[in-house]
Amino acid sequence: MSVAAKICGLKSPDALDAAVAGGAAFLGFVFYPASPRAVTPQAVATLIERVPAGVRTVGVFVDPDDAMLAATLGTARLDMLQLHGGETPARVRDIKARFGRPTIKAISVAAAADLAGADAYRDAADWLMFDARPPRDRAGSLPGGNALAFDWKLIAGQRWTLPWFLSGGLTAETVAEAVRTTGARFVDVSSGVESAKGVKDPAKIAAFLAAVRGL
Repeated sequence: MSVAAKICGLKSPDALDAAVAGGAAFLGFVFYPASPRAVTPQAVATLIERVPAGVRTVGVFVDPDDAMLAATLGTARLDMLQLHGGETPARVRDIKARFGRPTIKAISVAAAADLAGADAYRDAADWLMFDARPPRDRAGSLPGGNALAFDWKLIAGQRWTLPWFLSGGLTAETVAEAVRTTGARFVDVSSGVESAKGVKDPAKIAAFLAAVRGL
């Protein structure tokens, strides 16, 4: 089974180059100021100059307003928008219509009941992403990138009409099991390829992508 990977939270040229060299299909840039992976549109515009044709660039936002999206897209060439907050289906639909980019809607998962909300985005988003729900009692938790995995068996055998990413706590050592359990065709990693929070490790990126190629 062919599996495509997204390396998220990129900030440096060496990390981006490692992702491209390893065969990442998607490159993610975080525009959420509270994240240690946050980048400016100007920095991303420079990084994107290194991205070859065929590799999709993804802007990651958390409940963005139109002004923020317009300013970011006016500076950085982003192919897709990932919405990782509490955006409603109506808001996702509105963003897609206003800004003309395919959208990925992240669904936070901790229990089977959390999956029910995914169907509401069927006619709003273009893609879904299933990520671990941030723990409410953990200081400093982010909407994503918390190095936490949810129970992959929750989505084993599930089918959605939209393509979807598996995210949350993946590493080079666990991605094969995660894909076998869930049937995911697209995987997303951020903390699992870092040497410290917000610091991407080119060697870990290479190892993760090698593991994905071997699936």
